[in-house]
Amino acid sequence: MPVEKIRFPGALGHELAGVLELPEGAARGAALFAHCFTCGKDVKAAYHVTKALAAAGLAVMRFDFTGLGESGGDFSETDFTSNLQDLLAAAATLEERGHPVRLLVGHSLGGAAAIMAARHLETVRAVATIAAPSETRDLAAKLRRMAPQLDEAGESEVVIGPRRLRIRWNLLEDLERHDVADAVAGLGRPLLVLHSPADKTVSVEHAARLFRLARHPRSFVSLDAADHLLSSARDARWCGELIAAWAGRYLD
Repeated sequence: MPVEKIRFPGALGHELAGVLELPEGAARGAALFAHCFTCGKDVKAAYHVTKALAAAGLAVMRFDFTGLGESGGDFSETDFTSNLQDLLAAAATLEERGHPVRLLVGHSLGGAAAIMAARHLETVRAVATIAAPSETRDLAAKLRRMAPQLDEAGESEVVIGPRRLRIRWNLLEDLERHDVADAVAGLGRPLLVLHSPADKTVSVEHAARLFRLARHPRSFVSLDAADHLLSSARDARWCGELIAAWAGRYLD
């Protein structure tokens, strides 16, 4: 399938890097994928989910948020709000290229971002989340435990997976002020919640809360024994296929 590399300005003025997966033939619609916290567009989950969506006839873009992967900027200067703005900038870029975003897909914190961003995108007809938290305050609490010196120093390095990243107090403060629960209750679009009961990073109780708060039409799929990062290519492809089958009703 054809692939295009895209560069566009992000929320903080830096150039962001994206990849647009195109289907064979005319696209049924366009989707935008938001990756997990500190990950990137080329992690297994992002790669295999978007490939599966493209194989199902969608034009799909995944991109690196500011300060990550091939995108410019300093990660320590970013927060959840800047991620939301990067997501909206990516959607605007797709629309300028003739692909208005019909489907938002987000993984982990990217799922929370997708829910929050949807209310700003009139073209979006459906939203799907994978292993998403029902509130961003939990991440702030985890980061505070990892770097207790943040309260006094204002910034610190943390190790998340294989990455050592510098974060600042403003990230925690920003995470604490967003209300994902309110956003999902007022989403006004079909929502698909995918989550594994074996997820040890974001518990499946978060998926139950998102599902409970969302209005119909809403759907939930249990991802069996998949881990949080969808590190199995098989699990990631399965997610993409499930999302494509579900979203088809709202895209066609």
